[in-house]
Amino acid sequence: MAGIFEIAQDGDKAYFFRLTAADGTVVAVSPLFSSIKSAAAGINAVRENAATGLVVDRSGAHRRAAAGRSPGRAFAPLTGSAVATA
Repeated sequence: MAGIFEIAQDGDKAYFFRLTAADGTVVAVSPLFSSIKSAAAGINAVRENAATGLVVDRSGAHRRAAAGRSPGRAFAPLTGSAVATA
């Protein structure tokens, strides 16, 4: 089963969405939107861009792991994704 996008209300005039995995784990929570229509547009933007988005590792872990490698060697991308390191 795929993830589920849920739109919820926060206060009288603010909306947000959650993406939950099939097991119920919350994967992502959006910022607040002023209308349900805006929240739905945010969901559509995530759906369109998530599959093709770059993965950028800003954790610093790649620097420690690359210490023993020759300079310029790239990390293998995730399956179906490009990985950019900065």
